[in-house]
Amino acid sequence: MKKIIFSSLFAFMTFGLFAQTSDNPWYIGAGTSAISLQSDITGLSSTNVASTKDDLTAFNFDVPSLSVFRAIVGGLSVGGNLSLSSIKEKSGTGEIKYYSLDALLKYGFNRNGAISPYLKGGWGLSSFDPSGNKTEFSNFYNPAASIGAETYIGGAGLNFKLGDRWSAFVESTYRYTQDNPSANHIQHAAGVAVGFGSGDSDNDGISDKKDKCPDVPGLKEFEGCPDTDSDGIPDNEDECPEEAGPAENKGCPDTDGDGVLDKDDACPEVKGLEELNGCPDTDEDGVADPDDECVDVVGPVENNGCPWPDQDNDGIPDKDDACPEEAGGTSTGCPEVAKEVLEALNAAGINIFFPADGFKLMGKKVLAAMKKVKTILEENPDGIVMVQGHASEDGSEEYNLELSRKRAEAVKAKLVEMGIDAARLEVEALGEQQPIGDNSTTAGRVKSRRVEFKAKQ
Repeated sequence: MKKIIFSSLFAFMTFGLFAQTSDNPWYIGAGTSAISLQSDITGLSSTNVASTKDDLTAFNFDVPSLSVFRAIVGGLSVGGNLSLSSIKEKSGTGEIKYYSLDALLKYGFNRNGAISPYLKGGWGLSSFDPSGNKTEFSNFYNPAASIGAETYIGGAGLNFKLGDRWSAFVESTYRYTQDNPSANHIQHAAGVAVGFGSGDSDNDGISDKKDKCPDVPGLKEFEGCPDTDSDGIPDNEDECPEEAGPAENKGCPDTDGDGVLDKDDACPEVKGLEELNGCPDTDEDGVADPDDECVDVVGPVENNGCPWPDQDNDGIPDKDDACPEEAGGTSTGCPEVAKEVLEALNAAGINIFFPADGFKLMGKKVLAAMKKVKTILEENPDGIVMVQGHASEDGSEEYNLELSRKRAEAVKAKLVEMGIDAARLEVEALGEQQPIGDNSTTAGRVKSRRVEFKAKQ
């Protein structure tokens, strides 16, 4: 009955658990053990069985041998071991039942390697029972019984890795007994070791300690991380986890091969320029084709890639052309006022004078001059005429500048009143900068209080 119970326990341990590594802190080993006596057995309670080692067999393998350990720090584990075996007489007429129960420390080296050596040591009880009495077997668990001999233990073994959690082991321990029944002996054991205890949150078969993506099911070759787009780059290193791409692009595609990744490419299917976010610029005007309203014609960015309108084709865009409907050779885009026209305007305008401290147009002679200027402008409609106001040197420079502006504005206002288009006239104040008379005389100062007509360039 004992063997049935222990065999069932052995099967449960073997097939239900896994092998101890740094990821699996709990360790359970199950297998077979054998006793090799190093001295005669003393203090037996029955004498009808041989007690000298020469009369007993050297090795008697039996099951089970069970051990449980828990890693506490580094390679150090704490646990216990239970073994049941028998020592048979060489004559075959009798046997001694052997039991051991131990508390142990174990230290493993290279625990994650294919072969992991370990040392173990501790204290326990060893029982030599020649009677096979079930009562004595139960006494093994009774602290008041003297059936177990106090034993000091030291040994070594090898663990052979069979998988992520499975392993096999062989070990030998020397057992030094202190009281009766007593015999120093070596216990040999071999079996299957299994470990458990490490979590696997995402159930991908990779323990959380080894899983770089413990919350997402992944692949073993990527240390537990998934590869959603199957491009060979795990999602935790893939900048485009849902789009397949080469490693040199960190997992991102570049469909048009222009060096701009699709995720940054405003035109992912058309080869373009990096500075334009991967879009082409057909007319090379610096405006990307999707934003260019005139793809095949060069135009400025501020006009959406189209050239500015130039109705009169004089090379000056309408927005900058003072005369958008008239081609002109000046910087304003207007036709240039002919030299002869300017001479005629100034010949007439020489009679437009102002009082010393005034800007009003007064007197028949002045009004007659204004009519003549109006006629000349009507007969010569090309170009913009600048009406320049002047002043004598009476008063301060600032005052004279303002006074000359008012004089020019008065002339412009009168010409507009007489029917001249205001767009053809502009004013400019020059103050006392360009006198034409002697400022020391009244007649000289009168000449300087005037307007002149110039062409706008």
